[in-house]
Amino acid sequence: MAEHTALAKQMGVSEALLDALYRIDEHRHLFTARELVALRFAEIMTTGAREVDELLWDELQLHFEDGEIVELATVIGLFNFFNRFADALRIEPPTIPPSSGREKS
Repeated sequence: MAEHTALAKQMGVSEALLDALYRIDEHRHLFTARELVALRFAEIMTTGAREVDELLWDELQLHFEDGEIVELATVIGLFNFFNRFADALRIEPPTIPPSSGREKS
C-alpha cells in the first residue's frame, strides 16, 4: 500500500484525499455513489474476491457498463498483484521528492 500512496503523492493527490480513502466511512460525503460502489468492489476483491455477491454486482451495473467493470476488476487485480509482489520481495516504495506545488484534492 505504501507504494501506491507514494505514487499518488507524486501524481499530486492531496493528503486530505488519501486520508479520506483510508477512512471512507467517515468521509462518504466526498465520494459519488459511483465512486463508493467502485471502492467497495475494490475492498471486497482485495479481502475476499469470492464475496462479490449479486447485490454488489447489481450496484456495479447501475453505475458502470460491463466493459468498465472488467476494467475496474483488472486494475484492482493488478494493484493487488503489485502489492503482494513488492511485499514478498521487500521492495521499498520510492522516495517522494519535495512538493512541486501540483497537489490535487
